[in-house]
Amino acid sequence: MEVRSEGGHVRCDKLPSPVIARTRLQVWFIRLCSSLFLWTCLVQLVAVGELWHPHLLSNISNRISQITLAPAGPGVLSPPPLVPARNYTSNGFLRVSCNGGLNQMRAAICDMVTVARLLNLTLVVPELDKTSFWADPSNFEDIFDLRHFIDSLRDEVRIVRRLPKNFSRKYGYKPLEMPPVSWANKKYYLEQVLPLVSKHKVLHFNRTDTRLANNLIPHDLQRLRCRVNFQALKFTPKIESLGHKLVRILQEKGPFVTLHLRYEMDMLAFSGCTHGCTAEEAEELKRLRYAYPWWREKEIVSEERRSQGLCPLTPEESALILQALGFSKDTQIYIAAGEIYGKDRRLALLRAAFPRIVKKETLLAPEELQQFQNHSSQMAALDFMVAVASNTFVPTYDGNMAKLVEGHRRHLGFKKSILLDRKKLVELLDMHLNGTLSWQGFSLAVRSVHERRIGQPTRRRVIPDKPKEEDYFYANPQECLCVGTNCDDLLTPGNLSKPR
Repeated sequence: MEVRSEGGHVRCDKLPSPVIARTRLQVWFIRLCSSLFLWTCLVQLVAVGELWHPHLLSNISNRISQITLAPAGPGVLSPPPLVPARNYTSNGFLRVSCNGGLNQMRAAICDMVTVARLLNLTLVVPELDKTSFWADPSNFEDIFDLRHFIDSLRDEVRIVRRLPKNFSRKYGYKPLEMPPVSWANKKYYLEQVLPLVSKHKVLHFNRTDTRLANNLIPHDLQRLRCRVNFQALKFTPKIESLGHKLVRILQEKGPFVTLHLRYEMDMLAFSGCTHGCTAEEAEELKRLRYAYPWWREKEIVSEERRSQGLCPLTPEESALILQALGFSKDTQIYIAAGEIYGKDRRLALLRAAFPRIVKKETLLAPEELQQFQNHSSQMAALDFMVAVASNTFVPTYDGNMAKLVEGHRRHLGFKKSILLDRKKLVELLDMHLNGTLSWQGFSLAVRSVHERRIGQPTRRRVIPDKPKEEDYFYANPQECLCVGTNCDDLLTPGNLSKPR
């Protein structure tokens, strides 16, 4: 830029427009880089502080919350105050990759929160299974209310959305990856897992199904498992809203039964149960079983498995059992399931016996369910809500959903859940169908078998060294069902169910 004096006047030549534009661009670029740098430093400071100096950052965040939260106006409900954060020096980070369907992952999340609490770890928000049979791409926050999950547990365990960058693979860090042993107890985690965390600082559990024992876990940790299950794992507002709508529609038409009809392709292929299927269908299920390497058992004799009570009841068998239990033709029945294998052909007898059968697909408009298409876990969440709210719950197979729903219904005051003895039922069904047992005899026998199998108070059955055969913690979390009363009074011999 030149400055010239001409006859007492000072003239300043303007810079060319391209030079000014380039200068402004450089200034904005410098500002952007500076902002990114400062933001990165702040994130790193918070992440490292969460691990090494929790007291300081916790106090700062609490002060900020007190300053920024303005009182709500008249008629507006304020959000509940946050519970004080638990102050502890974290021993490291726990990252978990859950495997299985919605309810298997739900139980696993409860277990992993409990493990993080036991070992004084910082838990990274759990990753959900996207590679199983269902291929559901949902993340944690697509199914559960993430903010509620983090805030409601802050007095027990610190939960972060992601690992700090300096602990990520992008920066060359390789965390220790391992599956913990199944049905592990407190001693295993303290003596074998904690030293590994102390050494590596980040531990990645790549399998989480049934990795914490049912029994011999300290009472406070058992209650924490319940707290996560019953309080912290809240579905997202869109799932809760549609689930409540389903329940409301059903209740407006009177009492209803939820039939968890687990006669779906994945279950039949996995279990090898083909009773009632055509030869072509049995072959299709076998091919599917061989196509999935994590279904380890390949050669299965269907009738042997059925006689042992290890197969889900067929729709036809379910119709007979419901009739024998005394449900009338006008009973409103909600089928909690995905697509039934064989579709309408296999549901014909059940519909004939109970014309008031409904599903979420028949109660809701297609556009209401469109947002959940190809998201099986979100669909399962709707069925879960209906099953918990129903007047009676009848599962035809004791899988993860059946067990988790049973536990929730016990928690809500021991709501009626008819827990079918499939081994005994198969025997009775075959006798009735081959003409050796009359309908009256069949009906009386079915009712007698299930007289004490309705989800009433009972102690969990413990089988040392055989955890897969004993009662599942989440089906009967007895440590969490005695608030305000004496467990010994509740679980008196007169109230106890017979072993299942």
